[in-house]
Amino acid sequence: MNRLRDLREDHDLLQKDIAKILGMSQTGYSQYETETNDIPTAILKKLANYYDTSIDYILCVTNEKKPYPKANKNA
Repeated sequence: MNRLRDLREDHDLLQKDIAKILGMSQTGYSQYETETNDIPTAILKKLANYYDTSIDYILCVTNEKKPYPKANKNA
């Protein structure tokens, strides 16, 4: 199961489109989808925010696509 590819395709985007959003090369992004390289935390956060899901969903820890509630920064 490749959640990154599925999320990207669900949004009708190409690898080069997501790579541009992330400020990286298409080849570099492709290595995340093929699991050749681990995804850095900062990139995971950007992807989760972009796709409005959780990092756990991207990493297949959960099947729940809905993101977690945002933390209250004033607490």
